[in-house]
Amino acid sequence: MSARSRSSTQLATTILRSVSRSFYLSIRFLPEQLREPIALAYLLARTTDTVADTTGMLVPVRVEALRTLSDAIQGKASREVVVNHVASFVPLQQNAAEGMLLESFPDCLQWLDQTAQADRDDIRAVLERIAHGQMLDLHRFDALAQMRALQTAADLDEYTYLVAGCVGEFWTRLCFRHFHDFASLMPDQMLALGRGYGMGLQLTNVLRDAGSDLRAGRCYFPEDELRAVGLSAAQILSDSDRFRPVYQKWLDKAQDGLECGMQYSRAIRNRRVRGATVLPALIGARTLALLHTAGTRALHHTIKIPRREVRAMILSLGLTLASRQRIDAIFNRAKEQQRFAIANVDRMRC
Repeated sequence: MSARSRSSTQLATTILRSVSRSFYLSIRFLPEQLREPIALAYLLARTTDTVADTTGMLVPVRVEALRTLSDAIQGKASREVVVNHVASFVPLQQNAAEGMLLESFPDCLQWLDQTAQADRDDIRAVLERIAHGQMLDLHRFDALAQMRALQTAADLDEYTYLVAGCVGEFWTRLCFRHFHDFASLMPDQMLALGRGYGMGLQLTNVLRDAGSDLRAGRCYFPEDELRAVGLSAAQILSDSDRFRPVYQKWLDKAQDGLECGMQYSRAIRNRRVRGATVLPALIGARTLALLHTAGTRALHHTIKIPRREVRAMILSLGLTLASRQRIDAIFNRAKEQQRFAIANVDRMRC
């Protein structure tokens, strides 16, 4: 086995599994020609995200480190400069796996250099957008002692596109290049659906993490929408009843994004690719069901799907070879749970 294959194999297994168990399980569905570039892109994005989230460093230091890492991914910075920047972030990681990920960044760059040109270009393009979104996020929420909110819905749409919607486009381009009969829909249709799917997944994350973000001084809900219901960002946690219409609007928009994901996944011909692609939508739909059940109480509690449920979804997809019927059954069950939760809330308010 070559040095390159040993390094990439370890990164795509040991390191990837340590930083994202669910994603690791998901990409195991993928055919080999897709598995490597997608795993590499994820590891690079997770590395820049780890740097962005290192609160032990001042925001300007994190922005500069992100810029350096982004330049290195684009082939514009030397590895020596990158190693020096990353080294100061490693001891600050509370999660040992994320420290290992940062230390592995030069190996990821080497893997990227040895990746096929077309895949490398796509990886660099999507990572450029992701890093831009991460830096924009740091600039918007640079004063941790003060509550900050996004100004408009367009700001939230921009954020969800830059850190996730563009990933849906990346996935689509990669799949069409490696599989000429990738989908029953045209590339432009799949690109639009993939973009909406990625944005819906990121919006689901925003909704799930809203409480912890608010306590950290970050409000992703638009300030103009909060003003319309007589709220400021600082009042959300203490006056959740007035916040409910804003929260519900974005829950509905997240659901629309997941519906894009289902339409996207149904169009995929290869069963293995379909299974890997649809799993986040199924997990997202179940997450939204839990958020609907909790209502704005979710702002004060951690909402997370038990691992056994995720494993059951993966097993079900595997046993049925990701059949469209089984995918629809899992998704529709989650939607039914959402409808039941909404009906309960309406009865309680009456």
